[in-house]
Amino acid sequence: MKACPYKREYRLLTPADFQGVFDAKPKKFSCRYYTILAANNSLGYARLGFTISKKKAKFATQRNKIKRVIREHFRLTHADLPAIDMVFIAKQGISSADNEMLRHELSYTWKKIQRYIKK
Repeated sequence: MKACPYKREYRLLTPADFQGVFDAKPKKFSCRYYTILAANNSLGYARLGFTISKKKAKFATQRNKIKRVIREHFRLTHADLPAIDMVFIAKQGISSADNEMLRHELSYTWKKIQRYIKK
């Protein structure tokens, strides 16, 4: 089995990284639980950042669970994604979604992103 690490360089860490996505007129990909803003980067690999507010998921354990599920799915599908920066923005009701539903929605969103970038 091939190792799929989740390296530090695959994350949007600084406010400047996030602002770069917002300033680049990103493409929006939405579902009922989240919106992903995607903008091209010149790094050659995909990066991911999160914004999950307390209004969307009240408890830290809920926010951490959501991030953990998304990070794991991103780690496993990272090689298939184009070179883009993505900001994950949670919507109301995401805390009530179970892990399997989040994975299903993410799979669908990754496919939409791949189709859009190939155009």
